[in-house]
Amino acid sequence: QVQMVESGGVLVQAGGSLRLSCAASGRTFSRYAMGWFRQAPGKEREFVAAVHWSIGSTRYADAVKGRFTISRDSAKNTVYLQMNSLKPEDTAVYYCAAGLFRFSVGLSSRSNEYDFWGQGTQVTVSS
Repeated sequence: QVQMVESGGVLVQAGGSLRLSCAASGRTFSRYAMGWFRQAPGKEREFVAAVHWSIGSTRYADAVKGRFTISRDSAKNTVYLQMNSLKPEDTAVYYCAAGLFRFSVGLSSRSNEYDFWGQGTQVTVSS
């Protein structure tokens, strides 16, 4: 079965950088979209970024464009989220997710397009 395990979430000061990792296992992901979502207290889960595993195309939420970078290491079956210039508003539990890519949809920002989810990792940005 598919497993997604996030790591790297810590307390960091505003303006700092952090890299989250998501170790994926259970199958090959060449036809999958890999995504990062986040959920802050009192808010709905929101899309952060996505990448097509084999093609490498990416998509970002407006709130993180220019600051965050999603990438993947096929040899390690790991997806990364490099977060720079962090703001207190970035404080949230960050989740990685995987879902079969559909050409009719593209890299989706909708949670329900992703079938497999990690447990989440807490990122706290202090001001």
